[in-house]
Parts: sequence; C-alpha cells; structure tokens
Amino acid sequence: MDTRQDELRRDLDATLQARKELGKEYEDELVDSFMKRLDARLNARVERSVAERMDDYESPSRQRSHSRRSGSGKRSSTGLAVTSLALGIPLTAIAGSPENGGFAGLVVCWAGIVGVNLAAALGELRNRRTPAERSPRSDWD
Repeated sequence: MDTRQDELRRDLDATLQARKELGKEYEDELVDSFMKRLDARLNARVERSVAERMDDYESPSRQRSHSRRSGSGKRSSTGLAVTSLALGIPLTAIAGSPENGGFAGLVVCWAGIVGVNLAAALGELRNRRTPAERSPRSDWD
C-alpha cells in the first residue's frame, strides 16, 4: 500500500475508535467528518490529475511562448475576440453607412471579422497534440 492509502486507513481507524469511545449518538458526526476529509482528498487528486492532463494539451511551441510571456494561450485568443468586437463597432458604423455599401458593407465587414477569428481558432486547434501522442495515464495515479 502507498502512503496515501495508509493515511486513509489511519483516518478510518481513528474514526472507528472515536465511535467506540463516544458511542452511537456521535456516529453521524464522525461519519460526516470522515467523509469531508475523504472528499477533500479526492478533490485534490482530481484537481492534480486535471492539471496534469491540461499540461499534456499544451504543444511544445506554446510551452516555449508561454515561458516568454506572462499570460496563457487562452488569454491571447480571448484578447483577439475582444479586440475584434471592439474594432467591429466602428467598422460596422463605417461599413453600414449608405455611402459605403449599406447592408452589403456590413456583411463584408463581419465576414472578415469572423474569418480572422475562425483562422485563429483553427490555428490553435492545429497546434494541439492528438490523443495518440499523449502518454496514457491511469485514473488511479
């Protein structure tokens, strides 16, 4: 058994010993306390596992660029979306005016904005590693 299971066994033994000493009237509180500790351990293990798997999704080029900048890759895609929408407001006003094309100008303007965001999203998808490249991990690690 590893140390985590030994710790869990000691906690369970302590809970059972406390139940013997305190009696049946404290059984619910003791079980609740043990379950809260067990839940906290499971949550920590799940969070650690999710963090490891998220690290696996980062491509080597994103890891290098991530070390050079202070933000994450998600921030750059969010920044592009926000910038596109912010620039979309004046571009909509300009392209939608009757002298600049009206509705057709709006369609061309927003098709360009959507195209830029779609190209950026597809570029990020292409940089992700495929599931076959990731090393298999056990859910029990």
